[in-house]
Amino acid sequence: GYTLDELENDITGGATPASFEPSIDYVVTKIPRFAFEKFPGAEPVLTTAMKSVGEVMAIGRTFQESLQKALRGLETGLTGLDEIEIPGLGYGAATANHADDRNAIRAALGTPTPDRLRMVAQAIRMGTSLEDVHAMCKIDPWFLEQIAGIVAMEARIREHGIPEDAVNLRMLKAMGFSDARLASLTKTDVEVIAKIREKLDVHPVYKRIDTCAAEFASPTAYMYSTYEVPFAGALADEAQVSSRKKVVILGGGPNRIGQGIEFDYCCCHAAFALRDAGYEAIMINCNPETVSTDYDTSDRLYFEPLTAEDVLEILRAEQASGELVGVIVQFGGQTPLKLADALEKAGIPILGTSPDMIDLAEDRDRFQKLLHKLGLSQPKNGIAYSVEQARLVAGELGFPLVVRPSYVLGGRAMQIIHDEGMLQTYLLDTVPGLVPEDIKQKYPNDKTGQINTLLGKNPLLFDTYLSGAIEVDVDCLCDGKSTFVSGILEHIEEAGIHSGDSACSLPVHSLPSELVDELERQTAALARALNVGGLMNVQYAIKDGTVYVLEVNPRASRTVPFVAKTIGRPIAKIAARIMAGEKLEDAFAHYGAMPDPRNPGHIAVKEAVFPFARFPGVDILLGPEMRSTGEVMGLDRDFALAFAKSQLGAGVDLPRSGTLFVSVRDEDKKGILPAVKRLAGLGFKVLATSGTARFLAENGVDAQKINKVLEGRPHIEDAIRNRQVQIVFNTTDGQKAVSDSKSLRRATLMQKVPYYTTLSGAAAVAEAIAALKAGSLEVRPLQEYFA
Repeated sequence: GYTLDELENDITGGATPASFEPSIDYVVTKIPRFAFEKFPGAEPVLTTAMKSVGEVMAIGRTFQESLQKALRGLETGLTGLDEIEIPGLGYGAATANHADDRNAIRAALGTPTPDRLRMVAQAIRMGTSLEDVHAMCKIDPWFLEQIAGIVAMEARIREHGIPEDAVNLRMLKAMGFSDARLASLTKTDVEVIAKIREKLDVHPVYKRIDTCAAEFASPTAYMYSTYEVPFAGALADEAQVSSRKKVVILGGGPNRIGQGIEFDYCCCHAAFALRDAGYEAIMINCNPETVSTDYDTSDRLYFEPLTAEDVLEILRAEQASGELVGVIVQFGGQTPLKLADALEKAGIPILGTSPDMIDLAEDRDRFQKLLHKLGLSQPKNGIAYSVEQARLVAGELGFPLVVRPSYVLGGRAMQIIHDEGMLQTYLLDTVPGLVPEDIKQKYPNDKTGQINTLLGKNPLLFDTYLSGAIEVDVDCLCDGKSTFVSGILEHIEEAGIHSGDSACSLPVHSLPSELVDELERQTAALARALNVGGLMNVQYAIKDGTVYVLEVNPRASRTVPFVAKTIGRPIAKIAARIMAGEKLEDAFAHYGAMPDPRNPGHIAVKEAVFPFARFPGVDILLGPEMRSTGEVMGLDRDFALAFAKSQLGAGVDLPRSGTLFVSVRDEDKKGILPAVKRLAGLGFKVLATSGTARFLAENGVDAQKINKVLEGRPHIEDAIRNRQVQIVFNTTDGQKAVSDSKSLRRATLMQKVPYYTTLSGAAAVAEAIAALKAGSLEVRPLQEYFA
């Protein structure tokens, strides 16, 4: 009921009311982040349906400065308006005057794609007039002029090199050129550019977001960097660095598949805990969608790209006064971890687990030696630094294999390879998609050269695929000596489905206690060996009673918020205090007694949420590459009801009656039988393809046969589209079977029919439907579970 003039503006400390019209002396640029590479078959074209998975925001004194900051903040390998290949033209040998070239440029600019801004810049580089560019893409001429200004300056830099005086170098930086972009344009190393800047004393100043163009003083430390040219005398820096003990937290950058708000949750909790512990909490992030970039989450907020150059400049400013206790790189996912080496080289203290131990967990050879020393098992594996070596490693290990590039998050380009043909396709079609633009330009017509250069830095990791194994995630806290296992999560999907896409339960619902004891023992041994300070996540696979270590991540994992809400303890806050120097028991004491995660008195089930409906043509079959964009949690005293709640939360309406369709591969027929019998016993009618129907009939289930799509109409897809099927159990194997059943999966998606592709998923949903039929769901506030 308040009026705007009665509400104070927090940012100006109440000097202005909320009704005060903002005056803005900065430019903000937002660029969406897309993930088309995660959805093979989807056309990377923007339409009226939203397809971005995140966004970046950048602030500067000019549009050119904020645009180039936003481009490098996307974390897609860009350093600015990097060159891009126009389909049919290459990188720039063409001219805008040739008719065929003009048609290729028109096609590229006329299609709204995620890279259209760079396509525009490339067309201008090739000599296309701004009038023609505008006619092709309809982008406002003012923006085109700004992009043309950047392109023209790039040409001058290529011709004349880096200015040798501070005034002209500052002018370039004021246009948003990063050191990395200047290095690329002058074909030199980024360290050379940084040294020139240091020698000429060209550094950014920090301005405050005050909503009033400096008309009133702003006590709120919400800042951005700029290289503005001094108007009269000295540069005006508004950072007002304090003399307190301070800790810097690096955020996760733009949301993307594999790295989303679960990491921001950790960053926010770290800021809250460190403030409570008496430190000045400083946040660096560039994602406007997050709580970490709210001006009141931390003591000081720098809204800046998470690149080595931008972060080191902020730390340089903050070290001018007070004591920088250290930087937290463990909480923002892979983004800050990539900066750890640069920070360490610059002499910046890193809190928690050391970068060397983080690297040991990623380095296949070093990690293997550690496991041997600890007497722990892992699947047979190999490493390949070239295409030829990849073929040799695959030959030695045998198929099926799991392959993934090193140093990635979210299972990017991770696949299960079943035969030589799939390996060939992976090496020559999938891996080239990972090659950055600079390597492509270095070897423009040599695909193998591009791949081998990439693999020389980021080798391929091969593991024997443990078919039918149970996968387990374990989260723990450690202070280097004492360890607390905060959660053991049993995946409902078997190994081979990415952990971020798999439903899972906490505590475990099918593993015997002696196996859980062994998981706790192995986790504690790994945490101590890696001298973990803070959080650690381990992924295991269990097959035939043997525990295999799949990977270790000595950092926050995406399961942290789920575990924290299940056990009722803020484990990210506890981890932050450990990283600041407290012992595990002392850090825990601020938030209550240590709970027993094995027996919390309730069961939580996590389920993933997918965006498949927005990507026509994409197969919904899950695999080792993560594709979910969110998750939900079901909480109850009973596993079946908790699973039912998770399905409802994810938008899946479980049927209480109707028709079940079953079609499974031969090796799954015996395993699917209990779930089918359970639903048949609850009154469900059963439809099945010929082989499955015959097996079910032999085992006492009355199943009606229906045609596969390739067997002619009426077939199963017709039945789904006619809403004659309410739930589907379907497992496939081999490329042909997967391809043949793709239209079936697509039909279930469009008709919103619950669809389960694993035996464990089918068993869980059968239990859930039985529980729903037996009684109604109980709704309780979260606090009651811990009362």
